[in-house]
Amino acid sequence: MIDGASQAAGIELLHPETVEQVSKRMPDDDSLFDLAELFKVFGDSTRVRILSALSFSELCVNDLSALLGMTQSAISHQLKALRAAKLVRSRKDGKAVYYSLDDQHVNAIIAIGMQHVGEGDR
Repeated sequence: MIDGASQAAGIELLHPETVEQVSKRMPDDDSLFDLAELFKVFGDSTRVRILSALSFSELCVNDLSALLGMTQSAISHQLKALRAAKLVRSRKDGKAVYYSLDDQHVNAIIAIGMQHVGEGDR
């Protein structure tokens, strides 16, 4: 349904059929808010670097730290945010904790983003 506020504001629709079709297909505001929150997580270059590394292999904090030239504390802090966003998961093996991308959707987001910025296929 077309937004009542738009009609009340006197906005004249140039293509009412198209607007109506799009309006019916648009996700609800809560879903769009959740999507925006997901994209915020990608707004930090450190988190994107971690996700990129994990798109190639499962890694522990120590290995991520060495790979990215950051402290283990800084890596752990970013992994906490990535876990909260359900972008990475962890598994324990003895005393070591290994991190990987949560699922193929995350890998696809990284791959599509890289294509978009012109870095080619993965």
